Amino acid sequence: MSELRRDPILDTWVIIAAERGRRPSDFAAVSEQLTVPSGCPFCAGNEAKTPPEIFAIRGDTPANGPGWEVRVVPNKYPALQIDGDVERAGLGLLDRMNGVGAHEVIIETPDHLMDMAVASPEHIARVFDAFDQRTCDLRGDQRFRHIIIFRNYGAVAGASLSHPHSQLIALPIIPSIVVAKLEAARQHYADKERCIFCDMVAQELTLPERVILRNEHFAVLSPYAARFPYEVEIYPLRHSHDFILMSAEERLALGETLRFILQRYREALGDPPYNMMLHTSPSPLPRAGHPEYWGTLAYDYHWHIELMPRLTKTAGFEWGTGFWINPVAPEDAARVLREGSDATGYNE
Repeated sequence: MSELRRDPILDTWVIIAAERGRRPSDFAAVSEQLTVPSGCPFCAGNEAKTPPEIFAIRGDTPANGPGWEVRVVPNKYPALQIDGDVERAGLGLLDRMNGVGAHEVIIETPDHLMDMAVASPEHIARVFDAFDQRTCDLRGDQRFRHIIIFRNYGAVAGASLSHPHSQLIALPIIPSIVVAKLEAARQHYADKERCIFCDMVAQELTLPERVILRNEHFAVLSPYAARFPYEVEIYPLRHSHDFILMSAEERLALGETLRFILQRYREALGDPPYNMMLHTSPSPLPRAGHPEYWGTLAYDYHWHIELMPRLTKTAGFEWGTGFWINPVAPEDAARVLREGSDATGYNE
């Protein structure tokens, strides 16, 4: 029988329709052809095809030329513009503001055919270094309230270029889904003086059926109310509200952890398209007229990463109700990703 499950943080509901019996092979993706298109603007030697770099990890080589390991450039077709003032305005229930923000591309490697699933943990840690540097810089801008870093892998997931890259968008507002998490975390801490994410991770580790991996620094979980088949969440075991506070050792461990789960995706699901989102705390700069935003972050929030393979389609029921239908029980997904696609007992 199907089961309704509630997300304890977002207060949303998911239908786990595991009786549909979907096996990993039912979702196996057709891998996109691994070729290097001529003139890829992100490949080494084509630096002139992108806007001038904002940041780069490179050797003793000139800016905007070859010799880099990770490179950050403005998005050539930005969703938001870096120049201008926010200029909030309203008319009754209608609100507007200028489309001010930052939209940047983190080019993760000069090698078109290298990806996080096969990169060394050390190189992935250097990508995280670029995330850190750009986050710290943009947080100094009073106009920006929140920074989201995300990765679209594969055309189905929204990647317009196959060269390995992530994106960063700095927003003049805090998105509603982030606000919901922040408010749930703040209320839980007000009630119990504990982090709701720490409590959730501790509970899941005592009930290991949804635990995919635990190492010295991170836990990889199949969420209890997973919205999508093989959805994964990565949490630091050390309480921390902000991604940029990771130590060098933790960044290397996160590189190993992320590579592990991406390799498992490839083995079990045939290299599926996916979206990855880094959820860290909003800007710590004080907000005029709102001293309560968000002074308790260091105590109640917990940064984390979400990974969502694009294996099913969102249809009318989901859009009309806000409910998600997941045809794979999170416990089965965890078993497959933990033990491999031939894990025994999968919906037998």
